Parts: sequence; C-alpha cells; structure tokens
Amino acid sequence: MRPDQRQQVLFLWLAEPSLNSAVIAWAFHDGTDGRGPQPTGEQPYADGIAAMGDGWRVFQVSQQQRPIAGEEHLNAHLVNEFVLERLIDTL
Repeated sequence: MRPDQRQQVLFLWLAEPSLNSAVIAWAFHDGTDGRGPQPTGEQPYADGIAAMGDGWRVFQVSQQQRPIAGEEHLNAHLVNEFVLERLIDTL
C-alpha cells in the first residue's frame, strides 16, 4: 500500500455460500476518514459479485462447516461471511 492510500473494508453476509447469492447483512469500515467513496442506501450491493464489479477485492471467505445434528435451525452467528477490501487514493 502506498503512503497516499487508505483501506476500506466491507463485510458481507450472504444467504448462501456463493458470491452471487443475496446480501442479508453488511458492515462497512472506512480508513479514509470519509475521503473515499461511501456506501449509499440501506444496502450497498445486491450480492458479492456486484461489490467485486465496483472494485472490491475478496480477501477472506468463511469456512463452511457442517451443522451439528439437531441444531440446524438454532439461531447463531451468520455463517456465509465474505470480507472485501479496496484501496483508495486519498490525495
């Protein structure tokens, strides 16, 4: 990363383990102090592929684990998590 660049990180939780499935939750973290592009609206992207088309790079995908028998329908953390990043020129 160059000294004039800052990182933005986008967490997407998708309905399925595929990047082209629907976003069900998201979180945005901005290292540019608002100098870079900001998400707009209630949901910035319909799916992970749309985010990639907007310059986001996938750098982490959640590990897929088999549900424990009898606990398939219990509430827990969101499992289909994708972490994306982009570098923004801040000059």
